[in-house]
Amino acid sequence: MPMNKANTKKTFLESASSVLQIEADAIMAQLNSLGASFEKACKKILECDGRLIVTGMGKSGHIANKIAATFASTGTPAFFVHPGEASHGDLGMITPKDLVMAISNSGETSEVLSILPIIKRMGVPLIGIASIPESTLAKLSDVYLNVTINQEACPMNLAPTASTTATLALGDALAIAVLNARDFDENDFARSHPGGSLGRRLLLYVEDIMHKGEAIPLVNETAPLADALVEMTTKGLGITGVVDSDGKLVGVYTDGDLRRTLAKQTNIDCSIAQLMTKDPITATPNMLAAELVSIMKAKKIGALIITDCDRIVGALNMQDLLKAGVL
Repeated sequence: MPMNKANTKKTFLESASSVLQIEADAIMAQLNSLGASFEKACKKILECDGRLIVTGMGKSGHIANKIAATFASTGTPAFFVHPGEASHGDLGMITPKDLVMAISNSGETSEVLSILPIIKRMGVPLIGIASIPESTLAKLSDVYLNVTINQEACPMNLAPTASTTATLALGDALAIAVLNARDFDENDFARSHPGGSLGRRLLLYVEDIMHKGEAIPLVNETAPLADALVEMTTKGLGITGVVDSDGKLVGVYTDGDLRRTLAKQTNIDCSIAQLMTKDPITATPNMLAAELVSIMKAKKIGALIITDCDRIVGALNMQDLLKAGVL
């Protein structure tokens, strides 16, 4: 009796497990093949006075685009050029100072090969990435990186899967190796990602988001609790600073203090000096906002006053940090 065909099919989890294993093996194969050519490619990229131009067709083009973006965000000026568009004018983007990285699994992609003679005539160095050492791309390359896999994750061994994963991993390896050689750090990364969460965490300072001038909630230490409550309500930060006759910060009164005051049924005509928290924790305007978040969370503080050399310059709360995208 013939076996039911449906029973021979892999389950979703079995298929997924197989794909991940094949692609993991493909990446490990690149690890085992690292050598002099990889080092030479890194040196070519570091020595380039222009931009790194990455090109590829089809699925290799998608990978090339991602590799270019990774280089660009990690200290190496880079962009993707579509090989088909390059033949119709986009080659004008490439200058003699640039470096080209061409990606083709077979090494025989016609759109890629068609632009190589022009690149070579310009004297632009070429890093080729392909799976066949005898391919045209490999032979024309100044530096050839071999990405060979045992099989694609596709059961028909046709759809680019393991090969594109391995190529992408190799591109990441190149980018990070060059990043390390450049001493590229978090601040450099943040400068190229000002709109991202990392950029906000590394580039945003307390002075950039604190409330200033008349927006700072302050009352004199002789003021009654009622005046402090009005100031806190008006300014809406959940805190008021308490100052002496010289304008020096001597304490703070917060929403939390108010709850404790109400629990004790304290007279609202009581002096704020009797209820305030003395020697409060403060922050400086040149402190990173991300650093302040850590302090406020550790100390369980919802709002605080900002001082500069004992001078009150601002105030903020957790809501301000949340709005700024630091949290």
